[in-house]
Amino acid sequence: MKYFRPRRSMLYSPANNLRFLEKAAELPTDCVVMDLEETIVPEAKDLARANVIKALQNYDYAHREVIVRVNRLGSPWLDPDLRAVARTGRAHAILFPRIESRQEVVDCLAALDRAGGDRMPVMAMIETPFGVLRSEAIAGASDRIACLVMGTADLTNHLHARPHPERLPLLMSLSLVILAARAHGRSVVDGIQSNLKDMHTFEYSCRLGRDMGLDGKTLVHPDQLVYCNEAYTPKPAEIAQAKEVIRAFEKATGEGRGNVVVNGRLIEQMHVVAARRIVALDEAIRAMHVAEA
Repeated sequence: MKYFRPRRSMLYSPANNLRFLEKAAELPTDCVVMDLEETIVPEAKDLARANVIKALQNYDYAHREVIVRVNRLGSPWLDPDLRAVARTGRAHAILFPRIESRQEVVDCLAALDRAGGDRMPVMAMIETPFGVLRSEAIAGASDRIACLVMGTADLTNHLHARPHPERLPLLMSLSLVILAARAHGRSVVDGIQSNLKDMHTFEYSCRLGRDMGLDGKTLVHPDQLVYCNEAYTPKPAEIAQAKEVIRAFEKATGEGRGNVVVNGRLIEQMHVVAARRIVALDEAIRAMHVAEA
């Protein structure tokens, strides 16, 4: 995966309030999304953009991946957003909202290139039925795509579905986008939960997403961070098992065998790939903690 890094938690920070952007630099989130789009009313767009420039230039986000969610393709604010962010050279990626086709990815990249961000990675939000159905084409549109980000709140509305504690209306859509992301070697992150009081359901959704194969979850409040990070962090027993699998398989390979049994389980090459990813994720998380200290 070209842009591999921990994305257990991805915190949206509305850019109309500079304090939100400052506070995000102190929070235990893997990613900070400076939001210029949906949470910002038209009258505050210019202020929000100025705040993003100030934050990128003045705040130290340390190990955190800094992402800017810009306004939609076709809006009058997109080009000013892209020029402002590209000029600073401090953001790690641009998040384009409401992507529904491969062509829209191409158009967004062209706009970013014109703004001076021709080397910047991008992320695409999948939040509509067309976005889900075309997610494979979207994920394969460019090698600059680092991550697909689910917009499950909007998607639920588009589906005329109701929020469900077990997320039944969303399971097929999540699975399709996960398949698309993995087919093209992209990261993929879950959508938000807007009910800030129901932490039980939020924790469940984190664990469900992890078990489905997602890399992390977007969130809108710092109180949700601990649940994201805990669910998507490899556990000590998983890490120990992964290392044992790698050692046993490498030993078997050296002896001319293509598989090996570890703790009663037949281990083949695909299991070693998964084990190495767990170890790499653990090492990346540990490195972030060292950098923070």
